[in-house]
Amino acid sequence: MSSNVMHVAKTGLNAQQARIQVISNNLANVNTTGFKRDRANFETLMYQTWRPAGAQTAEGTQATSATTIGTGVRLVSTEKIYTQGNMTMTENALDVAIDGRGFLQVLMPNGQTGYTRNGILSQNAEGTLTTTSGYVIQPETQIPADATSITISRDGIISVTRPGEIEAEEVGQLILAQFPNPRGLQPVGENLLVATPASGAPIEGAPMADGMGDLVQGALETSNVNVVQELVDMIEAQRAYEINSRSISASDEMMSYLANKL
Repeated sequence: MSSNVMHVAKTGLNAQQARIQVISNNLANVNTTGFKRDRANFETLMYQTWRPAGAQTAEGTQATSATTIGTGVRLVSTEKIYTQGNMTMTENALDVAIDGRGFLQVLMPNGQTGYTRNGILSQNAEGTLTTTSGYVIQPETQIPADATSITISRDGIISVTRPGEIEAEEVGQLILAQFPNPRGLQPVGENLLVATPASGAPIEGAPMADGMGDLVQGALETSNVNVVQELVDMIEAQRAYEINSRSISASDEMMSYLANKL
């Protein structure tokens, strides 16, 4: 029995350790542009049933409840919470924030398409719009070398002004993507996520159309991590870890008592 207690408590220790790691990652990314906080989800392990509900206890009587003993807990999933982050104004022409649903699309080095809420855009040597890591934004847009100003409208149209010209010239269009189940996206680092069978296929559309959010030029979406809430959750997880540790100590003391008295 005591070994079972230790096993159950050990699963609790592992679960709380995983939760603290998730919380720590949230806090580490509190200043990461477009970051969405993660949440750890848990489920019970299988139960040992000593007597099922409805078992006969005497002639004409049945047990009104089962006698079951739980065997612990396990981490079943982690999921991102896609609530909107706050907007911070930067006045940088190549900074864009997504206000609402949708992800920017990025061509990754392995040929996959990545999806991000990080709107810090840059240009490579050819003038192509990229992420800060140099990954090309999809669909590809090239900014002329002699452009004096860049304008990104709320519906994603990219226009530039050239020397000696009065009217702006349209050079590209930002297209957003959304998913039937965005929580099924897999984070791969560098502020990027990739599609999985659980997320469903991407649904592309222009900003402000088909349920997509709109773009805000000269602004960035901050992380949606609430530092105070994360610290409260960390304290709670720490206390739960300590209590599970005490369960192991109590079980060990009981076994020592039996060994010394019997």
